Amino acid sequence: MKSIMKLCVSTLVCAVCSTHLFAADIVTQSQCENKGDNFIFAGGECIEYYVSESDKEAEINILVHGTWEAGTNTLGRYAPFADNLSMMTEITTIAVALPGYSKSSTNNFEALIHKGTKNLAAQKEYIVFLSDLVQKLKEKFEAEKVNYIGHSAGALMGSTLTGFSPGLITTMTSAGAGYDIHSQVKNSKGLVSLIDYIDDVDKDTKFLLVYGTKDEISKPEVTKAYYDAMIKKGYQATLVEVKNAPHLDLDMNDTTVDAIMEMLEEE
Repeated sequence: MKSIMKLCVSTLVCAVCSTHLFAADIVTQSQCENKGDNFIFAGGECIEYYVSESDKEAEINILVHGTWEAGTNTLGRYAPFADNLSMMTEITTIAVALPGYSKSSTNNFEALIHKGTKNLAAQKEYIVFLSDLVQKLKEKFEAEKVNYIGHSAGALMGSTLTGFSPGLITTMTSAGAGYDIHSQVKNSKGLVSLIDYIDDVDKDTKFLLVYGTKDEISKPEVTKAYYDAMIKKGYQATLVEVKNAPHLDLDMNDTTVDAIMEMLEEE
């Protein structure tokens, strides 16, 4: 547990910028397409994903994980969650493995944390990649609505996307993450987060902001500040407290899932 917490802390609070790193074996778009239907080429990366299909048309849920050790099979953790959420919401749910995880490529980016690169989730180049990935999934599944459900670094990036690519995301669930990297990092020059684009967020986007009372990685006050900032700007935001919940699996907690269900039923 301590090693996992250290990995998550590194993504959220360490301050070292880096440009993209090229891997030894580049996966081309044609090679990616030949890998099968569970791979998609976006932002220069060949991304593996797991899809749990359901009945509702023109809408998808996208699950984006946080920081794990390079090479971790994140889809092994998130596939059951995708199945559960797909069944409960009747919305096709897609869990993605970011570069460096499961069988996704590292053409331009290594895993969210590895030796030599920190705060990758707050670098503009990575946000550009993620924006293209969400857009490509939206097009592939012919979706008009995207419900983005992110944990930790995945939530930090998704939140940034709501302002960086206004209208791309319909509902944004942030579990265990903030909106202002500059308040968390001493030297944040060159890093970006939602606060840098907060005035550009589509007014129709709904935010579900979740914190765990025992989260030592992203403390409750971080999410509360996020909520206060969104309300002050006139955005639609709901704050959810998960009692006795730590950082790990905060997005999968029953209280979080119930809140997601309630928000989506209002759509």
